[in-house]
Amino acid sequence: MQLSVCIITKNEQQNIARCLESLMPYGFEIVVADTGSTDKTKETVLKYTDNLYDFEWCNDFAAAKNFAVSKATNPYVVILVSDEYIE
Repeated sequence: MQLSVCIITKNEQQNIARCLESLMPYGFEIVVADTGSTDKTKETVLKYTDNLYDFEWCNDFAAAKNFAVSKATNPYVVILVSDEYIE
């Protein structure tokens, strides 16, 4: 299955590695939209994927999700937030 996982995040250095690590065994495309992190979230993301994009927060989760989905290249998309993970 061609699946892209799109993640919306901001200042989640405590959670993002767990989220991304849980996705690695599946070979999914991972797309991360960062809405303005000031911690080490972006540095952590870049250890797992080059598909990291800045999204200027506009108080609209739908806009952030749509932005992330627009960066995905696969026909199927799942959206997560950075404190979610696969068991």
